[in-house]
Amino acid sequence: MSKILVSFFSASGITKEVAIKIAEYTGGDLFEIEPARKYTNEDLDWTNKQSRSSREMSNLSSRPEIKNKVSNLSDYDTILIGFPVWWDLAPTIINTFIEENNLENKKIFCFATSGGSSVSNSFNILKNTYSNLDFMSAKRFSSSVSDSDIKNWIM
Repeated sequence: MSKILVSFFSASGITKEVAIKIAEYTGGDLFEIEPARKYTNEDLDWTNKQSRSSREMSNLSSRPEIKNKVSNLSDYDTILIGFPVWWDLAPTIINTFIEENNLENKKIFCFATSGGSSVSNSFNILKNTYSNLDFMSAKRFSSSVSDSDIKNWIM
């Protein structure tokens, strides 16, 4: 059986709740992708073009610094990457995570939380940007994820 790392970035806590449920179901280990500088409510105000998240998402080369590193990445062969959908994309901190870790020869699954946006554009852009990596599939979850939702997606 493969060893699974459930990595996730959660700005408001919703993605974290889903990641915890996925880790419980899969037996995977959790790793929170924490920004070195935590996002405030003002930072997350998508209606303000000058907010931190708006500026990061307008500059897709932005790479917010991550607080912690995965110390034992070589132990895992399956990596799940979770994030909220921002502007129909993965937040740029996800690019930081991918670029700071050697994910070659690992199966990568993405999961996202969103009130209505699909995960397909985010997933396709990540897959195309990092074409050397083995992106398997992606799934959007609401905060009320069930074991059968996870099983039907990843197993």
